[in-house]
Amino acid sequence: MGCGSCSSSKDGGKPGGCKSNGGCSTGGCNRLNVHDWLLNLPFSDPESTCKVIEISFKQGSRKEFYRNTTLQYFDKGDYVSVEGVSGFDVGEVSLTGELVRLQLKKKGVDEFSPDMKKILRRSTDRDIEVFQISKSREKEILARSRAIARQLNVQMKLSEVEIQADGKKGTFFYTADDRVDFRELIKVYAGDFKVKVEMRQIGIRQEAAKVGGIGSCGRELCCSTWLNDFKSVNTTAARYQNLSINQTKLSGQCGRLKCCLNYELDTYLDALQQFPDYAETLDTAMGTAHLIKKDIFKNLMWYILPNNSKH
Repeated sequence: MGCGSCSSSKDGGKPGGCKSNGGCSTGGCNRLNVHDWLLNLPFSDPESTCKVIEISFKQGSRKEFYRNTTLQYFDKGDYVSVEGVSGFDVGEVSLTGELVRLQLKKKGVDEFSPDMKKILRRSTDRDIEVFQISKSREKEILARSRAIARQLNVQMKLSEVEIQADGKKGTFFYTADDRVDFRELIKVYAGDFKVKVEMRQIGIRQEAAKVGGIGSCGRELCCSTWLNDFKSVNTTAARYQNLSINQTKLSGQCGRLKCCLNYELDTYLDALQQFPDYAETLDTAMGTAHLIKKDIFKNLMWYILPNNSKH
């Protein structure tokens, strides 16, 4: 967990408890935090350095890339004003330099794309003030938007609302099982909240990441702190690891199988290759023994005989 003494300070809302200014190693102050291990390495050609900067919004729950067309140098944790929809938005610098190129390649984004939005300036005091006013509206808008959706009988679940810093646009994140007709809903939202409405559907795992929480291991959810690549998980992974198929214990807060079931799966698969194939049954003098368990740590195979005695 992030440090419990974190509180907003006067320098633009940076956490003051751990003194890491938005770079908590636990991710409590900034979700999906990335350590820039290339930051202090010298480069022979400064002109070839990456001019794209990764900006985080809403404490890291959303990250996007913006081109730095200014001559200013931005450090991690700086607040910058970027291009928005018919206005500007305010975000926090989460990554700069060469490591951004690796992130661009990982996410399939073209570094020289002409459609990439630009950084306008370092956020001024006025920008920060407008930004804080817009953010203070989000909880009220979320509660009101949920009530409107229930009145209109729209079959969806709103999980988060993000208002652009200048208050001109609102992004409503929701989950739904079926296709949803938003025509009437968007009209009501735009009229009540006086914003340009964007409805964005997310998966149930993305919803759990936005909500956050503590897992059964006692740590913050992986999807809230560092995991952003959700791979499919099935009960076969549990069987290979000799886990009891208990849906309640194997499910995370999203209601799906826990992502951590895949973490040690490759190790188990490698270890299982040392065990003989086609050894599910053994013919013995006492009868046919059936395999019930493989202990990869002790290199033992457990069989049960017809009289229920294990060997």
